[in-house]
Amino acid sequence: MSKPAFHALKPGATIGILGGGQLGRMLAQAAGQLGLHCHIFAPETDSCAFEVVRRATIADYADRAALDAFAQDCDVITYEFENVPAETAAFLAARKPVLPDPQVLALTQDRLVEKDFVSRLKIPTAPYAAVGSAGELAAAVKKIGLPAVLKTRRLGYDGKGQAMIRKGDDPLKAWRSLGEAPCILEGFVTFACEVSVVAARSRDGKVASFDVAENVHRDHILKTTAVPARISAAEASKARKIAEKIAKAFNYVGVLAVEMFVVKNGRERHVLVNEIAPRVHNSGHWTLDGCTVSQFEQHIRAVAGWTLARPMRLGRVEMTNLIGKEANDYAKWLAIPGACVHLYGKGDPRPGRKMGHVTRVFTK
Repeated sequence: MSKPAFHALKPGATIGILGGGQLGRMLAQAAGQLGLHCHIFAPETDSCAFEVVRRATIADYADRAALDAFAQDCDVITYEFENVPAETAAFLAARKPVLPDPQVLALTQDRLVEKDFVSRLKIPTAPYAAVGSAGELAAAVKKIGLPAVLKTRRLGYDGKGQAMIRKGDDPLKAWRSLGEAPCILEGFVTFACEVSVVAARSRDGKVASFDVAENVHRDHILKTTAVPARISAAEASKARKIAEKIAKAFNYVGVLAVEMFVVKNGRERHVLVNEIAPRVHNSGHWTLDGCTVSQFEQHIRAVAGWTLARPMRLGRVEMTNLIGKEANDYAKWLAIPGACVHLYGKGDPRPGRKMGHVTRVFTK
């Protein structure tokens, strides 16, 4: 079946968004600024994105009748998270343009397939091996060595679906803790810092990257992002070129993020790819207040078939995630000159739940 024809949207058109979390909320807010409407499709009745959109559909991602009605109301469809079922994306793509392409979604949903894709591009990653049985686990440990990180191939984020295996640990116990699911074993990387590049690619193939961000995680959840990253100009250039190469290889349309490690090997430092997120990303939230265009507006421009903006950073920027009950202390941030508070309108705070973020821009 041929794909539906795509034409650049005009103000007043409707963009469908799969997923109703904070990323969908901020995408919809960016679309509204450009005179575009959004229709959110999500199974959760309390999705925080519902509050800022014209229309919302609450239904399971397997509900074909609901999906068909959703598609008929949209001019183009995108998503705010990468774990949309592949069948859902394919069903919608037969009816309306879905961007980024569902094939990219399927590729990045599997950590092993993603790593193989990156390796074929001659882009360095941590050493890795597939684990699908006890025998493969033993072979992987022998090949990779310990310490190493065992990760489920699918449905892992914010530290979920992974287990650290140190010397002396029982690898089988770690695998059983993950339900003996198909996994990938990655060599543990001692890194100087973690960085990410958020890049946008338009339908005509042009790529615009934001400045390299330096990220700090706490309990496997992103806690702070600082821009520019404290790395050399050569390392920053390498990181941006990697993200742009991946976007082009995907024939990508929209915003994606590439998470990387800067590792030290003797006197030399290298940039390794960790993971790819085919969507707007938490480490790009600083762009809302610290740049002339946000990652959310850039994504909307791309999927709408519009010209991308040229991002220009407004100063040194720091973004802090408000996780769980930290959001209850929002008032202290309101009193800090130059602090921009973003609360996502979610329900009661839960441990590990991202409730908002704060951005500070330092122009001197």
